[in-house]
Amino acid sequence: MINENLTPADKYVIFNKGLITSEKIKILTNLYQPIIGFTAISLYLTLFNDLNNKSLESEEFSHHHLMTLMQLKLDNILDARKKLEGIGLLKTYFKKGEINNYIYILYSPISAYEFFNHPILNIVLYNNIGSLEYEKLQNQYKVPRITVKDYEDVTVSFEDVFTSNTNTNLLFDNKDIQNDKKLNLAIKSNLDIDLLISSIPKRLVNERCFNEETKELILNLAYIYKIDNLNMQGLVRSSLNERGLIDKNELKKSARNYFQFENNGRLPTLIYNKQPDYLKTPLGNDSKLAKMIYMFENTSPYDFLRKSYGNTEPTNRDKKLIETLMLEQKLNPGVVNVLIDYVLKVNNKKLNKDYIETIVGQWKRLKVETVVDAMEVCKKEHKKLKKTVFKNDSKEEFKNFSKEDNLPLWFDKKIEKSSDDLEELNELLKDFE
Repeated sequence: MINENLTPADKYVIFNKGLITSEKIKILTNLYQPIIGFTAISLYLTLFNDLNNKSLESEEFSHHHLMTLMQLKLDNILDARKKLEGIGLLKTYFKKGEINNYIYILYSPISAYEFFNHPILNIVLYNNIGSLEYEKLQNQYKVPRITVKDYEDVTVSFEDVFTSNTNTNLLFDNKDIQNDKKLNLAIKSNLDIDLLISSIPKRLVNERCFNEETKELILNLAYIYKIDNLNMQGLVRSSLNERGLIDKNELKKSARNYFQFENNGRLPTLIYNKQPDYLKTPLGNDSKLAKMIYMFENTSPYDFLRKSYGNTEPTNRDKKLIETLMLEQKLNPGVVNVLIDYVLKVNNKKLNKDYIETIVGQWKRLKVETVVDAMEVCKKEHKKLKKTVFKNDSKEEFKNFSKEDNLPLWFDKKIEKSSDDLEELNELLKDFE
C-alpha cells in the first residue's frame, strides 16, 4: 500500500460514475451510515456537491478546501475516505509529485434490494443496529402487495401506439453516455476459490455453475462466516440443485447455520468496532487524560479487553458479554471500553455481570453516549454504586471495592501531576498505541 502522506495542498478532481438521486441519498443515510458512520457519508455528499453543475466531472480542488467545508482534520477525512473505498462507494487514484494529485471516482450505492440480500452488508447492518431497527428499515423498503385478481390487464403495447420510420438509417455511438455504475466490495478472503472448484467432481456440477457472481458470493460468505476451503466445499455440494447449479439462497442459509452451530447460535459479532466519529472528542489536547480518552475512543472493545488481559484472548463469556452490551443494550464502543476499564479495576480484574448490568441500566437512563460522559458518570456515581452492588456480598469484597488505589487512573483529578501513577499510565497508553 502506498504511503500517501496526504497534505492540505494536495489536489483532487472528482468524476461521477453513478446517478445520485434523492432515493439513493436516503439509502446512504438509512443503510450505509450505520456501517461507515456520519463522517464518511458527509464526505461522500461533500464530494458529490463539489461536482456543482458539472454532474460528471469537477474542477480541481485542494484538500484544504475539504478541511474547510467539513471542519475536520485531514486524518479524519482520510479515515472517512477509506471507509467509502472499503464499502464500494469511492475509487481513488494517486499520482505523486511536488504537489500530489488524486482522482476520486464516485459510485452509486446499491439498491435496497441488493443491500438486504448482500451476504456481508446485510449482516453487518443487522449487527450494527439490532433486530428492532433492522425490522423497521426492512418494512420501509418492502414492496406493497398488489391484488389484481378481479382486474383485467388493458395495457397497450408499443406497436399499438408507435409506428416505425423505415426511411431512417442512422447509427449512434452511445457507449459514453452516463450510466449508474456500482463497485463490488473488495474482499480479501483466505479461501482458494480455484482449489475449491477443482475439489468438486465435474459430474456433479453444470459448466455454468461457477460463474463470477457465484464465485463472489462464495468468497463473501467465506469471509463473513470465517469458513475454510474444506467446510465450504461441503456447503457448496449440499447446495447443488438437480441441474448442477448452486442454489444461492440455500448456500447462504447453510453458511449462516454453520457459523451459528460453531458459535453457540450467534451471528458474526461486531465487538471490533470503534467509537463513531461524530461522538469522538475533538483533537488538540495533549494531556494524559486526553490521551486516555483518545485510547478509549480509538480502540475496539475486543482489543481493549484483550490488552487489559495482557494480550491474551478474552474468554467466550466475556466476548458474549461485550456483544450484548453493544447489540442489545446499544452502548457505543468507547463507552463499553470505559465500563470495562472501570469494572476490571474495582472488581479485581473480573467482569462482574450483575455489577455491569446495574451500571448499564443507569447509563441507559442517563443517555450516556460519549467516553467523557461515561467517565464523569462513573466518578460521580461510584459511591452510590458500591452500596447498591455489594450490599449482599462479603465485607471483604466491599472493602476491596472501596480502596482508592483500586480505581481507574482517570479518577485522579491530579492525573497530570501524580508521579505515582505516571509509570502505570505511560505503560497503559503504550499498550494501546
